[in-house]
Amino acid sequence: MDILGIDSLFAELTLGLGLAMAVGNGWAIIQNVRGNRPEGAEGPYRAGRAWFFIGIGVVMAAWGALTLAQG
Repeated sequence: MDILGIDSLFAELTLGLGLAMAVGNGWAIIQNVRGNRPEGAEGPYRAGRAWFFIGIGVVMAAWGALTLAQG
């Protein structure tokens, strides 16, 4: 009996981090389209970088979810 769920901890962390990356970068894209920028932000907006991180986040979230679903 695994009381703390340590066996699935890595999968849960991977799922959470992946979702955070995907949602956070998606929110950054939405804010850029609306014309909002963080205070004190300098430099150009990099849409390609945000889309890349969304892709990585989706892969991580899928990996974590499938690992948890497997057992």
